[in-house]
Amino acid sequence: MKFTELSTRIFNRSIEDYHIKDDVDAPINNPYSLKSIEYYLYLKNWIDAVQWHLEDIIRNPKINPVEALSIKRRIDKSNQDRTDLVELIDSYFLNKYKDVEIKEDAGINTESPAWAIDRLSILELKIYHMKIEAFRPDADEKHKNTCLQKLDVLEQQQKDLCTAIDQLLMDIESGEKYMKTYKQMKMYNDPSTNPVLYSK
Repeated sequence: MKFTELSTRIFNRSIEDYHIKDDVDAPINNPYSLKSIEYYLYLKNWIDAVQWHLEDIIRNPKINPVEALSIKRRIDKSNQDRTDLVELIDSYFLNKYKDVEIKEDAGINTESPAWAIDRLSILELKIYHMKIEAFRPDADEKHKNTCLQKLDVLEQQQKDLCTAIDQLLMDIESGEKYMKTYKQMKMYNDPSTNPVLYSK
């Protein structure tokens, strides 16, 4: 099974599981073995699904400012959790391909495998929610047709992204490309590099 087939299957399971309760505070019930790649993929998408809905909630024009700030803080933490998890998934790939003999003329990709998988997770959420909009009973035909057109583009994007990810992994496995990862140095999260924090 191609890695993107495994990923999309797990992402869609996570999305379906999340929408059973459709509640940002619902506890996660990860069905996969702890610390397995399947476990991390499910967790990755669950974080994305919760954040997707937090982003919806915070855009309510009638939201209480105190609640909005609380949600903004929660989104910030979610972004950090997401980044940490992507780096963990990249560690899986680094370990998997650590013994590959890299060819002398091997190239490097613009992003690591896990960051591409991150985009695939979010793309699956876009497809899920665009389908809802395309077939929403209370929406007019113009809205539905517009969403159907967008859905067609998203599904094509999903196919292209899966092809690109699987090709990248094959290239890394054959030594045609090599992996190099950089930690996300988010300065605003660090009290020693954020002027607002260290000036106090």
